[in-house]
Amino acid sequence: MSELQASEKYPDSPQPNVSLFGYELIRDILLKELLGKDEPEILYWAGKKLARKFPLYNLDEIIAFFHEADWGILTIKEEKRREIHLTLSGDLVANRLQKDNQATFQLEAGFLAQQLEIQKKVVAEAFEHPNKRSGRVQFTLKWDKNDHT
Repeated sequence: MSELQASEKYPDSPQPNVSLFGYELIRDILLKELLGKDEPEILYWAGKKLARKFPLYNLDEIIAFFHEADWGILTIKEEKRREIHLTLSGDLVANRLQKDNQATFQLEAGFLAQQLEIQKKVVAEAFEHPNKRSGRVQFTLKWDKNDHT
């Protein structure tokens, strides 16, 4: 049973709210300090590792996971034959973009890439496109149907 399913099993239990300060403290200060200049690359691979621990089997489950993890509101912008465009929004996302010009969403990008690999059984890559003005992050996920995992 995944963590997502476990939390759904007990809907009456109180759900803790994420403190903005606590989130920023770990995500934008501590991790940046620990990982240094390699932060984006390490977070991308960490996101892939998380996805392997929490395999999801469709886009609706991925969207629900992002909500449960307080990563933001993930929406499908456009789907093509070999790529998909997603938008990540929400208060935490907008706040991170406003406060930090170098905010990275590589953890989320790696997570998305690995989930697509699991679902489509092909090698996938995800690219982040933060937009400070809109307070959103666009993700472009691409895959090659001939490059199987």
